[in-house]
Amino acid sequence: MAASLVFRLHDRGPELVREVLLERGWEEYDEGEREEEDWNLYWRGSAFRTSEYHNLLPWQRLNHHPKTIGITRKDCLARNLRRMKAALGSSLYDFSPTVFILPNDYTRFLAEYNKLRLVRGPYWICKPVDLSRGRGIFIFEDIRDLAYDCSVIVQRYISNPLLISGYKFDLRIYVCVKSFHPLTVYIHQEGLVRFSTEKYNLSSLHNLYAHLTNTSINKFGPFYRTDKGKVGQGCKWTMSKFRHFLHSLDINELLLWQRISNIVTLTLLTIAPSVPSCPNCVELFGFDILIDAKFKPWLLEVNYSPALTLDCQADITVKKGLIGDLIDLMNYTAIDGLRERAYQKHRYKQPCFNTNHASHISIPVISQLKEPKLQRKRRALASNLTHNRSLHVSEVTNHDNTETEAEISGEADASSSIPDTHGSQRPVRIPVEENTALNGQHIPPLRVGDFIRTFPFNRATLKASQHKLDVTAIIQELHKLTGQLALGRLDKTKRRREEEVKKNTEGEDDFDSLLWGPKDPPLLIELIENRQKIKE
Repeated sequence: MAASLVFRLHDRGPELVREVLLERGWEEYDEGEREEEDWNLYWRGSAFRTSEYHNLLPWQRLNHHPKTIGITRKDCLARNLRRMKAALGSSLYDFSPTVFILPNDYTRFLAEYNKLRLVRGPYWICKPVDLSRGRGIFIFEDIRDLAYDCSVIVQRYISNPLLISGYKFDLRIYVCVKSFHPLTVYIHQEGLVRFSTEKYNLSSLHNLYAHLTNTSINKFGPFYRTDKGKVGQGCKWTMSKFRHFLHSLDINELLLWQRISNIVTLTLLTIAPSVPSCPNCVELFGFDILIDAKFKPWLLEVNYSPALTLDCQADITVKKGLIGDLIDLMNYTAIDGLRERAYQKHRYKQPCFNTNHASHISIPVISQLKEPKLQRKRRALASNLTHNRSLHVSEVTNHDNTETEAEISGEADASSSIPDTHGSQRPVRIPVEENTALNGQHIPPLRVGDFIRTFPFNRATLKASQHKLDVTAIIQELHKLTGQLALGRLDKTKRRREEEVKKNTEGEDDFDSLLWGPKDPPLLIELIENRQKIKE
């Protein structure tokens, strides 16, 4: 019988992760009773040290990918989005408001400010680059009100937000990057709608309860427990409740969801080529999206280790299911419980991290485990282990929230891809419940719990995400899909061509993908074809 799976929490938290794992029969790591390597999942809110990635063993998983600061720190995100705009066109990356990094960009900001100052507005929002939970944020119109004593970003303030009963809100979208190589992205169906607790008013820029949606601020507001029209008490809705609200509006709801999904994909593309390959990592990001009065979604920021505290019923409803689905998405199998085998076979200590390249995984020279503490337990189990069966590398990948000082002080932009190099050995992978019909390429499950696979979403993007990431091909496919949803059409010639490809491919199953967002996510191909039939 396999040993129980073991989880390890840094600084005793978060409590929600402990609760979910214990309910599933996991055991918590106790350094006084277990070997240092005797765990399956290590979860922490801050970044892991580089050495922890280097020493990662085949049965071990971390909840952060290395070097993802390029999107989770505000100044790094601004630089990477600016770089992508320059390379691929500003219209593609127009989902992020104009931003300046101060003090370095002060001259550029001053020129932009002077150019626009004769117009009513624009308004600007100032944020420290490395703080969270609304700390240090303020909004201003007059440059004389701009004061800072640390590195900040100054961003055009979206002054025409969509309001509900007069209150501003944004969306907290939970995104799991299961792998960067190949890029595999899931978005959770449930999320949070976070409200300000005082009515939106541009005449009171200093009233943070009217302009910021951070729960850490609004839960202390004087009107937090007051009934606020459709918003109700508190400051949060579930995404399910927001969907119900959208149904009452005359908009192309499907297109809105797809545009938000595009923002997630395009943002991840800014760093994906430069993230080192680490197959046993998984990352949960919190994307904050604001919708303006014209129903255009805007990216505000990407959160590393999004908060898992439970402040209200909406938190309980959303976050407990989120963590449960995340564990399911990691695809733990019986092999993960066989840590004991490695202690009897020193040759299986094969670290999984590869710093030399992003697109391939190699196994370094084997090192030896230190002498275990629990000798009798190991010897008792040794007789039950089959000596010619090796451990497998589990397939999971993801990234970070807070980065090491070395990463922050170093170059955090993903301006160039890490060159491809091949190791002398290839890792053995555990079998996963994935379709491998497309020329031997693994097709990740289209849905795990409420996690919907949003990338890859068709054959072309699956191919473009293998080996070296083909960003141009991916962007072309995003344009096609968004255009089809916007116009409700699918080019007949293209459809016939795809059908021919399908017929001529031996043993292939169709590549199914769901549209993330709607209550009952439809298959993309069926959705587009049905819309085409209606128009015809």
